[in-house]
Amino acid sequence: MHRRSLLLAAAALPLASLPGFAAAAETIRIMKSPSCGCCTAWADHLAAAGFQTEVRNVADEELWAMKERLGVSGDLASCHTAMAGPYVIEGHVPAEDIQRLLAEQPAALGLSVPGMPIGSPGMEMGDEREAFDTLLILADGTTEVFASHS
Repeated sequence: MHRRSLLLAAAALPLASLPGFAAAAETIRIMKSPSCGCCTAWADHLAAAGFQTEVRNVADEELWAMKERLGVSGDLASCHTAMAGPYVIEGHVPAEDIQRLLAEQPAALGLSVPGMPIGSPGMEMGDEREAFDTLLILADGTTEVFASHS
């Protein structure tokens, strides 16, 4: 087993032990800052797509420590971190990309939409939209484009 895989599994254990944070693939376990409204809007987007969401408000330092333990580097980071089954989901990843990830089950750490692109789920601003890519985070920390959104 790769060191990063062990770290990912170990980092997820604290979430798995919390009441209601079951490891079901259909449940997205979200860690966010208590004051973040766009994170709540992203959770609503996931719920509308049929996912169960469990949101945990955490202090910023705890959130950043979790990102580090899960292998989310600073260039991949966004405002919230979630777990979908064994995968880390970082930022405003569209529900359909998470559904595809869970169906295909690639050997990867998870998905990231770095930053907070306008028009991504939870970051809607009227008709304004920025094109963005959802990145697949590979076990070695490198990425490849998983999906493009215009």
